[in-house]
Parts: sequence; structure tokens; C-alpha cells
Amino acid sequence: MTLDNALIVRQAYKIAEDMDMAAWVAAFTEDGTFTDESIGVTWTGPDELPVQVENYHRAFPDMHRELHHVYVSGNIVVVQLALQGTHLGPLNMPAGTLPPTGKRMDAPCCDVFELEFGQIKRFDCYPEGSVILTQLGVIGNLSAALEH
Repeated sequence: MTLDNALIVRQAYKIAEDMDMAAWVAAFTEDGTFTDESIGVTWTGPDELPVQVENYHRAFPDMHRELHHVYVSGNIVVVQLALQGTHLGPLNMPAGTLPPTGKRMDAPCCDVFELEFGQIKRFDCYPEGSVILTQLGVIGNLSAALEH
């Protein structure tokens, strides 16, 4: 069971990188959720589950998720990883759209999955938003603007 759950989650990352949104949706239970905890938004159902994966792929066409550690406890899988990519497209955020900066992102993230019968019931993603925005030059520019 433990090995199976780790494999299910690793396969979900591969599906996301391959941008196979039909397989992405199929990886979730019917009532499965995907929450980006850095912005407090939850997506549910076949129409919503692809939204954030597609958003990050548009913004970072070379998006890669470097998995560092995978921990399994029953039906819970926790993954420490890095989100890596070059910001070449628009990134939709709650406050608006960040135009491409051309800068590289290599930011820590922690994901928590709850599995049920071999599918993802809950996926809570904790990307380090302040690191991402700093690497993209957004926070540095904001800090400079606030100092004047």
C-alpha cells in the first residue's frame, strides 16, 4: 500500500509535466480537490482541476517539479520538492496577471496528498510564494518602490 501510494503521486507529477489534463482529472476522485495554499484557492471537478496546472505551464513552459523526498503514512503522501522553470508567459494570480519576466524560478514547495482507493481525494500545494516572487523580481521591485 505504501509503495502504491508513492507511485500514484509520482505518476500524478508526471501527468502534470506531460500536460495530460484528461489523465490529471482521472487521477482524482469525483469530489477531489486541488488547493494552492499560497493563494488560498481550491479547484474541484473536471473543469476546475486543470486550471492551476495549465496556468503554471503557460507561465513556465519548461516547468519541472524536482522531487526531493516522498513520505508516506497510510493514505497520506507528503512530498518536498522544488518548482523549477523559466517565466516566459503570463502568470495569473489573485491580484492580477504577472507578465513574463524571463527569469528562472527554483523555489521550494511541499505538497500533501490524501488518497482514496488509488485516486487523489485532496491535494494541498504549499509553494513558497515569497521565494517565487523574489526570484521573478517582483518582490525586489516592490521593496525598492516602497523605499522611495
